Amino acid sequence: MLQVSFLREEKERVVEGLKKRNFKNLELVDEAIQLDDLRKKTQLELDTQLSEINKISKEIGMLMKDGKKDEAEAAKSKTAQYKESSKELTNKLSEIEVSLQNVLYLIPNIPYEKVVAGVSADDNEVVYQSHEVHGLEEGAIPHWELAKKYNLIDFELGVKIAGAGFPVYLGKGARLQRALVQYFLDKNTDAGYLEVNPPHVVNEASGYGTGQLPDKEGQMYHVGIDDLYLIPTAEVPVTNIYRDVILDEKELPVKNTAFSQCYRREAGSYGAHVRGLNRLHQFEKVEIVRIEKPENSYAALEEMVAHVKSILEDLELPFRILRLCGGDTGFAAAMTYDFEVWSAAQEKWLEVSSVSNFETFQANRLKCRIKGEGKTQLAHTLNGSAMALPRIMAALLENNQVEGGIKLPKIVAEYARFEMID
Repeated sequence: MLQVSFLREEKERVVEGLKKRNFKNLELVDEAIQLDDLRKKTQLELDTQLSEINKISKEIGMLMKDGKKDEAEAAKSKTAQYKESSKELTNKLSEIEVSLQNVLYLIPNIPYEKVVAGVSADDNEVVYQSHEVHGLEEGAIPHWELAKKYNLIDFELGVKIAGAGFPVYLGKGARLQRALVQYFLDKNTDAGYLEVNPPHVVNEASGYGTGQLPDKEGQMYHVGIDDLYLIPTAEVPVTNIYRDVILDEKELPVKNTAFSQCYRREAGSYGAHVRGLNRLHQFEKVEIVRIEKPENSYAALEEMVAHVKSILEDLELPFRILRLCGGDTGFAAAMTYDFEVWSAAQEKWLEVSSVSNFETFQANRLKCRIKGEGKTQLAHTLNGSAMALPRIMAALLENNQVEGGIKLPKIVAEYARFEMID
């Protein structure tokens, strides 16, 4: 969430940034500033009346002491009027603050200076590509057929148990999933990330803290009876560890990693055009989260990009890195790099990781601050996927087909404890 002071002082920059995002509701900026003006005015009126009440209360004591009972009673009557008026102002102030908060919740983050304007994924910048890519060779088959052929994943069984988008992993398929998770966690912890095993449900405050609410409310599974949300990513519970926390600058950087199931109502499709592991309602993902000093956050972002890049190099998959344009950058992010692997079956790129710097946007919602040399300031938060499992699995299966089966990359075979799927 952007601060009102920033909207006011950097209004031109804010508007230009929102235009870069192709954000249409620019009037919200003025609305927020006007509500803040009204909040300040109302607060001043309230403070003035409370001060007057205190002043008169002292006078009443003196009048009673001096035996001026009639004057004291008149003062009491005046105090009662002020108290009633101040109560109304308090209620009004509360309503204004709620309205202001609700408007601020609707304004996305401002893109970083390196982010180009754009409307959709077509406008993203490719900053790196590992291999030339091509479609399946003769005789090769897509991952959903491989999964069935080698009894790795049963999509129909998932439909029977839960519905579309909830596959059941079997045998070497289940073991391969577990091996990838362990490799990703080991890779992250070796790089200095502290492993966290968080809850898979969060409360409303946590959803607002990281920006999933209200922006993606309809995309999250809601447990109505308990008013809890199934997490769409481990980013949400892990980042919320630092909600309402003041960190000493000596504690930074904070580096966490977590494995979790992820649940997304929007992620799957009930239509026939979605095949296999491309889009699911439930999937596994390993996440990395960082809390940084503002001056260090973009160096940390590049470090995270290099880290995820090394993972994909270990997996020996064709991949590319994109810097997202304004129109494709997530609501809370200031700058995002996407990692995509090549799906030979679909002959298209599939996103497997996003690495983002949110600057102070999440920290302002979370009230996550840094204290150093007597000064307290909002932290910068960052997160990245390392990795989302379904599309990694799809790419591994499709891109490693050999005569007689699927030959796993060296690092994956070491963790899975088998080299071939046959």
